[in-house]
Amino acid sequence: MMSTSKLAIESNAVYSRQEAAEALGVSLSTLKRLIKKGHLRVSKPDGMRRVLITGDSILGMLSDTVVERGA
Repeated sequence: MMSTSKLAIESNAVYSRQEAAEALGVSLSTLKRLIKKGHLRVSKPDGMRRVLITGDSILGMLSDTVVERGA
């Protein structure tokens, strides 16, 4: 049986793309689109392939999002 619980997003924590996608309940491809469109700020340390996303960035995106009825 698949787990449906989401990670709690902590403002001072750092997340991988996969962890951020799981916390938001979206697919990795959706998360990548959110990053590409500038909705999420990411950090990519020099010489590393890994992309890091702060909890502050995730929470900021969520607070800037308008919830539409019937969406």
